[in-house]
Amino acid sequence: MNILVCISRVPDTTSKIDFIEDDTEFSIRDVQFVINPNDEFGLTRAIWFKEKQGAQVHVVHVGTTKSDATLRKCLAIGADKAFRIDAPALDGLAVAKELAAFVKNNSYDLIIAGRESIDYNGAMVPGMMAALLDIPFVTNCVGLEIDGTTAIAEREIDGGREKLKGTLPIIIGSQKGLVEESDLRIPNMRGIMQARQKPFEVVPAQEAPASTKDIKFERPAPKAEVKLVPADDLDQLIDLLHKEANVL
Repeated sequence: MNILVCISRVPDTTSKIDFIEDDTEFSIRDVQFVINPNDEFGLTRAIWFKEKQGAQVHVVHVGTTKSDATLRKCLAIGADKAFRIDAPALDGLAVAKELAAFVKNNSYDLIIAGRESIDYNGAMVPGMMAALLDIPFVTNCVGLEIDGTTAIAEREIDGGREKLKGTLPIIIGSQKGLVEESDLRIPNMRGIMQARQKPFEVVPAQEAPASTKDIKFERPAPKAEVKLVPADDLDQLIDLLHKEANVL
């Protein structure tokens, strides 16, 4: 079984986010980048299939040389080969087109992409890629088993979970639950050394144009000061909830 895991490079949630050029561009100064968590859950599950079923695991990313360290980490975690499509990630559709073109030129039974990236939260790339490739797609996936050419996926829905069966190839939108945080792999020295010997290929881009453009970024409004009310002053609490919080 050949598995492809799509990888996004996103800012660490502990990084301080800032904008430049009159709030029209995201500043990468002093920002630490990591593997998108939803992608990492998918990669960890793919490595499980490698260890249990002998699958081949490749990772692919649309981006520039700044992303090479992220892909090297994926190799250190256990992926067999990395591909970087040499193009900036302009928007969701452009990325989906680049990934779809790559998949058309290669043969994969299972394609895993995080249900969304934690930077823009677009939740669009795997679904658009599935549409471009005319491949079945299951998102919000919290369970996945492969038996021969049959995939059994479990996903979260409103009020519960849904289990579906399909035939490979299939695209999965992964998230926490597909594996737990405690299952994530931390590269050890052996994995880091082996990653240096694993194939890393830069693929020419299709130069898919962007369909959208960022006009301006806006930070959330700062939180208001907290007002403390004495525990025995119920009248003041009701007055504040009514006149200032507007919840009564």
